[in-house]
Amino acid sequence: MSTNLAQQLREGTTKSHSMAENVSFVKSFLGGLVHKDSYRKLIANLYFVYQAMEEQIEQHKNHVAVNAIYFPQLCRKESLIKDLKYYYGDNWLNQIKPSPATQSYINRIRQISYNSPELLIAHSYTRYIGDLSGGQILKKIAKNTMDLSDDDGTAFYDFDLIQDEVKFKNNYRDSINNIPLSTKQIEQIISEANTAFNLNMQMFQELNSNIIKIMIMLLLSSINNLRKKLS
Repeated sequence: MSTNLAQQLREGTTKSHSMAENVSFVKSFLGGLVHKDSYRKLIANLYFVYQAMEEQIEQHKNHVAVNAIYFPQLCRKESLIKDLKYYYGDNWLNQIKPSPATQSYINRIRQISYNSPELLIAHSYTRYIGDLSGGQILKKIAKNTMDLSDDDGTAFYDFDLIQDEVKFKNNYRDSINNIPLSTKQIEQIISEANTAFNLNMQMFQELNSNIIKIMIMLLLSSINNLRKKLS
């Protein structure tokens, strides 16, 4: 019997989804205003998030609930590594570390995996389905905004192992709808999905502060250049 979990997740996270879209960094990104330095920090943070999430899903793949979201074709870690090599070079791993908000995100994923693996559904749904749904639009914005050539720096948005995105998303929804879950577990999963949105927002808000710093630096640089011309 279907629990209709997919629809309940969508309806139960509507407010959080809207709030996430209104974080300044996200609005700037969607508006085509994103600096490459901030973007590569986002990619670095996402690497740590997906590394943790994919490790835990792999570890618990035989759990009845986690098995329903075990789709290796969704994995983003290797794609993110390609992007990190583009933005940071071959020595990328020694140049990045999780931000404070990202570390909180990682800790949360590990905590729920230890206590309640079924809550990984919430994190899988929040990240992967969002990436799959809006990936090509975001890829186009990233390429245009940062003047990227070919597919350099945007591997994150390419799901090469998924041929039909609509069909896949339908299969994903059917899979989570048929997980044997109690009413309490469903409520906990929806609550965790809202937590996941909040963790993402905190990560984006950190990046917004980076944008402000960059804008100030550019402004000061322009002022200094103007002073040199006038002197």
